Amino acid sequence: MKRKWLRWIPAVTVPAVIAAGILAGSLPARAGDRLPEKTPQQVLLLIAQHTGKSLSGTLEQHSATGLPELPKSAPEAAAPEAAWLELLTGSHTARVYLDGPGNARVQVMDRMAERDAIRRGNDLWFYNSKDNTAAHTRLPAGDAGAHQADPGPAATPGELADKLLATVNPGTAVTVGPDVQVAGRPAYNLLMTPTSDVTLMGSVAIAVDGETGLPLSVEVTARGQAEPVFSLAFTSLKLEAPDASLFNFTPPPGATVREVPLPDHSADAATPPSDTAKPKEATRPAVTGSGWESVLEVPAGAAALQGRTQRQNGAPDPAKDIPLQPDPSLPEGSGSGNAALLDQLAVAVPGGRLVSTSLLNVLILDDGRIFVGSVPLERLQAAATPQ
Repeated sequence: MKRKWLRWIPAVTVPAVIAAGILAGSLPARAGDRLPEKTPQQVLLLIAQHTGKSLSGTLEQHSATGLPELPKSAPEAAAPEAAWLELLTGSHTARVYLDGPGNARVQVMDRMAERDAIRRGNDLWFYNSKDNTAAHTRLPAGDAGAHQADPGPAATPGELADKLLATVNPGTAVTVGPDVQVAGRPAYNLLMTPTSDVTLMGSVAIAVDGETGLPLSVEVTARGQAEPVFSLAFTSLKLEAPDASLFNFTPPPGATVREVPLPDHSADAATPPSDTAKPKEATRPAVTGSGWESVLEVPAGAAALQGRTQRQNGAPDPAKDIPLQPDPSLPEGSGSGNAALLDQLAVAVPGGRLVSTSLLNVLILDDGRIFVGSVPLERLQAAATPQ
């Protein structure tokens, strides 16, 4: 994986002594486990040099963003488009098994149910024990590395750390706090604090395994709050190859199995660029601003490209092209999927609706555009206003 954030190392690192006592979310390391002192630059390089691909462990994710927990028993909770809301609410437990780039299994443990994503070579399986349904797809030879098994909101601390480190710029103070213990392993406590007074992000703490450089936990604190509003951490971890049988999957008796064909891009490749460039540009998310003040714009209809169907005549169905908007044919409050969830979570603002948390704001405009950022509503509205 290319780590573009490495280019900022000299600009963002500051003396480690400043970081002492800033965050204390993870357990302090015992005196006997004291790690050799490292500068922020050395810890960042330790992360970049980590190459281990085999592990098994249990992850705990906790969110305290101010949103009510998404009910697991509700039909809306099973909708794929609800995953972004699920990430912002409640707590989740997942078991993770990795063995090289071709074998992976993630088990998200819901209440009285389990969601599995299993990859073995080019075969991908997704299973939900709640309704005993399974989906299977086969990746083309030589293209498997571009696809990941993703059953929902769970990610590893390493994946999340890479995303957060990609946001680092010279407007970030990067320091090293006191050593911590995560999953019984001593770790460096890498701290990132935005210097911007606009972002809602207060600070990020990444526990970095002192031996391997593997990120073991990530804690995110909102501006003005002492306790983390989001955390993802290993509670148990083995840095060895899991049993190969864990990557085998056979649907249980009575399961409903659906074969999911991969999109055929050969037709796109044969189409002249002038015929395809404009539609693709029109549905491609765009980013304004930089670093912690970035705002992501999702164009109207772009969300419908994720597995949405179209009318038989080929014309887009407006109700499905904007899945975050309620179906106008339904009475208010009787929508389904994200529309029903937004009836509960969103508040009306000029021109649309807002899902607001202590860490992230999501502005859904009446015209179908979506703006997301760790910034106040006013910044999202400014990004939505044509210049």
